[in-house]
Amino acid sequence: MHPYSSLSEQQREAAVVLFESGHSYSSASTRLGVAKWPVKKLYSRWRIHGKLVLMPKPSKQVYSFESKLDMVQQYLAGKRSAAGLAEEHGLSSPELLKKWVLQCRRGGVDALRPKPRGRPSGSGAPPPLSELDKLRRENERLAAENAYLKKLRALMAQQPR
Repeated sequence: MHPYSSLSEQQREAAVVLFESGHSYSSASTRLGVAKWPVKKLYSRWRIHGKLVLMPKPSKQVYSFESKLDMVQQYLAGKRSAAGLAEEHGLSSPELLKKWVLQCRRGGVDALRPKPRGRPSGSGAPPPLSELDKLRRENERLAAENAYLKKLRALMAQQPR
């Protein structure tokens, strides 16, 4: 089974054979006895990549901010369809472009910029404690130690000798 699909490898191969023989995604999903949505997504990618849709991608492609913005602007201006832009720029699916459009609408143009990965810099070491904070911590530790020792003495006093 493909890692992100509810279709098994055999179902994906059978669907591609049906697409190539002229069947629509609806007809293919009925013949295979599976849900329409994953077959529809496979069909949209098949229209762009053909039989290569069955091959796993070697690595995740990263697109620059400028290219994302250009594709989104072309799509929103109505110059090109999502499928046309996906085919022209080698996107894995038109859904990727639609995701960028949604991000752009929700968070503005800056939502398309790459996000920093990993832990933020400077988050490793805590800030140095003041002398008063050090004394308070030591006082808390000593109070806990004192309570522990009192409890231990009380327990030892209860034991028969």
